[in-house]
Formats: sequence, C-alpha cells, structure tokens
Amino acid sequence: MPLIPEEPQIHEKAQGPRATPASGRTAPTPRPVPGPRPAAPPRPGRPGPARPAPPAQRASRDSAAAKPGPSGPAAPAAAPATTQIQLIPASPEGALDAAEEAVDLLLDSGRTPGDVLVITTGDPHPWAAHELSFGDAAYWAQHDAGDDVFYADAAVASRAASRPVVVVALNGGPEASAVAALSAAHARAGALLIVCGDPQRINSLLGAGV
Repeated sequence: MPLIPEEPQIHEKAQGPRATPASGRTAPTPRPVPGPRPAAPPRPGRPGPARPAPPAQRASRDSAAAKPGPSGPAAPAAAPATTQIQLIPASPEGALDAAEEAVDLLLDSGRTPGDVLVITTGDPHPWAAHELSFGDAAYWAQHDAGDDVFYADAAVASRAASRPVVVVALNGGPEASAVAALSAAHARAGALLIVCGDPQRINSLLGAGV
C-alpha cells in the first residue's frame, strides 16, 4: 500500500512589532528669521460659494494623539515665572511669515499642533479669515477641539485658552492691538512665548509691564 506524504503544517504568521510612538520632546528655541520673506500661500485656499473642505490640520511629527480641548473659553491663567520669551526680528510685512516658520520649527521638534496658539495684530491669518467666513460658532468650535494650531486676532485673543506655546506676529495694526496681543499672549503662554517683530518695539512694550 503506497505511503501518503505527510501534509506540511501551516504555521500562523507572526505579527511584526508594533510601532511605539516617540515620546514628546521639548521644543528648542526657534531660529531667528531675518527680515521679511515672500508671502506664503494661504493654507486654507480661497473660499468659494459653497463651503469647501476645512483646511488640512497640521499632523504632529511624532504621531501623538490629539488632546481634547476645553468645552468653552477658559479664564486665562497668569504666565508662570518659568515662561521663556524668544524674540524673532521681523518687519510688519514679514512678521506673519516669521511666525509660520516658528510654528513649523516647533512641530518639527516634537510639539503637537494643539500646543500652539498664534496671535496676530494686523491682518488675520488666512486660516482664521477662512473659518470666520462661516461664522463665529464654527471658528470657536475649532478652538474648543484643541487638536490643531489656533490663530486668533488680538481683538479676540482674550477668549482663547492657555496653551504651552504662544506665538505673536506684530504684523501691523494700531499700538493698542500690539499691547493687547502681548498682554493676552503673556497670560496664556505656559512654557514659551515667541514674539515676531521689531525687537526695540517688543522690548519697549515688555518693559512697560505688558
């Protein structure tokens, strides 16, 4: 009687190792930005008659999970004594681009998008203008989600909650806007305050007790 060859045993394929998310790292001080640079294209694009898809959110470089935001505007807390202040020289025309570069450096160094608040004193950031075109409620819903960089004008920055890093772009506007922006930023910066503008003017405002 012929022998039947034994059927080979099928072994279950072993699963590969799971990727371990990198631990958060402290953001180094952003490099100074020399003078104005060509204007960066608006991130959200031009809004059409119908509402387009919302601007793509910045992805954290270390794939950190998004943190839930507050349910509503929170009362600002006084900036702790350990808050570092970094000045980035820039003209009013180049301040917004300098702030954008600072944000990119923060994200590249491990900060999550929800860690960063950007305040402008002149024209609003294109993202803020885009969201506000659909109403105040939609705009602040993005803030409450707390999972992306949030851009606010100096006039409404007092409604924003505290974040680990606050970036101020002195991109024009009246002196009162600069004072309001620096005051709100200093009160909300948990670890790092970055100010993009004329250093002499910034030091004067900060020296006045802003």
